Amino acid sequence: MSATRLKILTSRDHADDSSHGVVKLANDADPLTLEGHLGGIARIELDFPHFTDGRAYSQAYLLRRRLGFAGDLRATGDVLLDQLVQMARTGFSSAVLKDGLDPADASRQFERFPAFYQRDTTGSAFEGA
Repeated sequence: MSATRLKILTSRDHADDSSHGVVKLANDADPLTLEGHLGGIARIELDFPHFTDGRAYSQAYLLRRRLGFAGDLRATGDVLLDQLVQMARTGFSSAVLKDGLDPADASRQFERFPAFYQRDTTGSAFEGA
């Protein structure tokens, strides 16, 4: 796993990214309601209202694995450094760090966990040393 697998953004980067085709999904919403309506959606933003609320991980997994969403899945809200690796493994492609966190520190999180035995949403797993 590499840091490039998850695009790290600051809140300023995120504010400047005013793409069309963006859907914001509340963390208590059922992502399966989007089935059949994903055409034209470039990005889905999933909210972490508090770092202890992990429902957006499940939403990301469902969007990638069950619905086959291939666009940008972006984590927003209370996003901390130690959540980034799990975000990448569950299907997120970008994350907006909580204000005050240094994006340069994010790469160290990915360096700490270079491989996994369990498969992730992409199907990749540890293949040997």
